[in-house]
Amino acid sequence: MAKLLQAPPKFLPPEWHIANKTQYASAESQRSRSERLVAESQRLVDEIEKTTQKTQSNVNKKIEQRLDEIKFWKQELDDKLEQLVNETEVLLTFKTRLEKALESCKEPLFIAQECLLNRQRRVGIDLVHDEVERELIKEVEVLQGVMALLERTLEQTNEQIRLNRSAKYNLEMDLKDKFTALTIDNYCSSLTNNTPDIRYARNVVKVEGNSVSPEDWVDFSNINVEKADKQRNNSLALRALIDRILSQTARDMHKQCETVNIAFKNRVKETKDAKNKLESHLAKVMDEITSQEKNIAALKKAIVDKEGPAKVAQTRLETRTHRPNVELCRDMVQYRLISEVQEITNNIQRLKDTLAQAEVELKGLSRRQLSLEEEIQVKENTLYIDEVLCMQMRESISINNF
Repeated sequence: MAKLLQAPPKFLPPEWHIANKTQYASAESQRSRSERLVAESQRLVDEIEKTTQKTQSNVNKKIEQRLDEIKFWKQELDDKLEQLVNETEVLLTFKTRLEKALESCKEPLFIAQECLLNRQRRVGIDLVHDEVERELIKEVEVLQGVMALLERTLEQTNEQIRLNRSAKYNLEMDLKDKFTALTIDNYCSSLTNNTPDIRYARNVVKVEGNSVSPEDWVDFSNINVEKADKQRNNSLALRALIDRILSQTARDMHKQCETVNIAFKNRVKETKDAKNKLESHLAKVMDEITSQEKNIAALKKAIVDKEGPAKVAQTRLETRTHRPNVELCRDMVQYRLISEVQEITNNIQRLKDTLAQAEVELKGLSRRQLSLEEEIQVKENTLYIDEVLCMQMRESISINNF
């Protein structure tokens, strides 16, 4: 037991001094290392703080730059969208103009076709392929050509409106995404180290697989802007084309309408002149018929009037045949009576021949009277068709420049 509880060893004074110096040295070394670590830590803290602040400042600057880029493209998209919307609205008014112009062609076309049908009811020699008919056929062709052109232009306009709306949709979708991105980056820009709802997030240090490069991002919006510009320019060009088409077709239709109206007026005047001349000739023929009837009556009377002298002469000749014997002489009286009978007989025959000729002429005049009356009726029918049916109907034609 005494062996187990041995006294601690004794050290010599030099050992004591060495041990103390060793402790001093170790403490000094430990303290120096600690001081260096503290200094290094402070320097590191300061460096990291500066780096963190610089990085965060740089990130803030990048966010601000990104916000400026988004705002720039958003403004560009907004401007293009507004321009495209306004252009589409104007193009819609041009579409309405085309529709009205197309609708306005139907009545003139119907009237022109009705005029052609009505003029088929002309009769006799008046059923002629005249200038009016040629111009009416041309008017129908002009109107049908105008309607076909307007229909094609209307189809082109509808397609351009569809393309405008497609470009507008792309702009709106892009703007919607830009607005969302702007909201997100504005929120990110507002975050500070003291913002209450900042937090750690897991698995955020990565690049999304469906993300695009800045160049692709710019190209996407630039393509949308270029498409919008292209469709807007196409729409502007189409509107200019529509203006020219509406103006030109209105001029063409108005010119042809005037040409037809002038042809109608000239034809009506020509027909009236012909009718007046026919009526004048009819009046002369009627006068001549009256004159010829009087002439026939006079000829008949003359023939009747010659019966007396003929009977007297023949009675004298017959009576003188009863002279007795030598008194039955071929004297000058006998020869003169024979000559008188022959003369009267010849004259009566001449009168009868002239009467027959006069009766033939009277029949010819009667036939001519009927022919003239029929031709006047033909002209009256033509005038009714052209002046009453057609020209009055054409007064309702209105050619407008829509």
